[in-house]
Amino acid sequence: MAGFKKENIVVGLMSGTSLDGLDFACCNFICENNEWSFNLIKAETVTYSAKWMEKLYNAPQLDKNSLENLHLEYGQLLGKLTRDFINKNNLKPMLVASHGHTVFHEPAKGITFQLGLGSAIAEATGINVVSDFRSLDVSLGGQGAPLVPVGDRLLFPDYDYCLNLGGFANISFENNRERIAFDICPVNIALNHIVRSVNKEFDDNGNIAGTGKINMNLLSELNNLDYYRKKHPKSLGREWFQAHFIPVIENNKIDTADLLSTVCEHIAIQINSALKHKNKNAKLFITGGGAHNGFLIRRIKDVAGVEVIIPDKDIVNFKEAVIFGLLGVLRMRNETNCLKSVTGASRDSSTGVISLSTL
Repeated sequence: MAGFKKENIVVGLMSGTSLDGLDFACCNFICENNEWSFNLIKAETVTYSAKWMEKLYNAPQLDKNSLENLHLEYGQLLGKLTRDFINKNNLKPMLVASHGHTVFHEPAKGITFQLGLGSAIAEATGINVVSDFRSLDVSLGGQGAPLVPVGDRLLFPDYDYCLNLGGFANISFENNRERIAFDICPVNIALNHIVRSVNKEFDDNGNIAGTGKINMNLLSELNNLDYYRKKHPKSLGREWFQAHFIPVIENNKIDTADLLSTVCEHIAIQINSALKHKNKNAKLFITGGGAHNGFLIRRIKDVAGVEVIIPDKDIVNFKEAVIFGLLGVLRMRNETNCLKSVTGASRDSSTGVISLSTL
């Protein structure tokens, strides 16, 4: 499409399962000799109001008409917040790429739904929008996730493994010239769920977990969950967490600190299991909110025994929003932005619904 050439200024939007806010990243993506690089121009997180946190948390329980209304309403919210971000920072993007907020993700049933109507964002901003990045891949028999590995391959090729510690941990790496990626286990969605019992939103730096002791019975139960025996491609969603993970941790009546410490150990063990063909010189590049959890990072280092690289805080916090910006550019260029080697779909695809602004 005209205008998407060597340099492409795009705003990427990301809302994660942990409901901690909406991430904005405005980047200039540069393509030279078929190699991509980027400059991060401006990034910030807008915290959801209590009302919107409640709406997003309860969205899976809505009936069809109410969900469609929320789809529009949330799209209008995204559009307004994006317009405010653009105007406040005097930005000149040619595209908005929105991940949306995942309400349903059960690819085995052919179901995935990301809230936030793209045409509403386009109408509010006057800028073309790419949204709904998962549906096409699911229709092709894929998991519709993870989508970030294309960006890992193109923007961060110097690392053996790219690990994101968000609501769930996901990893990507090259194996026999194919990009392999999958969701590993719950992270922030589990840790935040646990600390709500002591009226906290999160365990700052893992300080509470650091005072706990590992409960070996619980650790064994968690490590024996069926998901961990499945081969990739595979992905996780809130439905799996609520149906399989929560019952295990709630059936074990142990102290909050011990619970957090045990879950952190579980996360470290599962991440180590995901590091295929690792060697002592392997570089593990870690981003996402979990990278700020010092206790968890120490456990990952100790258990995995690889070199851990944590980049500057803007990349830690906004890497997924950055990459969704790139996925939007690739979609507008009709280039592959979703890999069958990652999702298990019948073919690679250029995925995302394009909503053209009428303004």
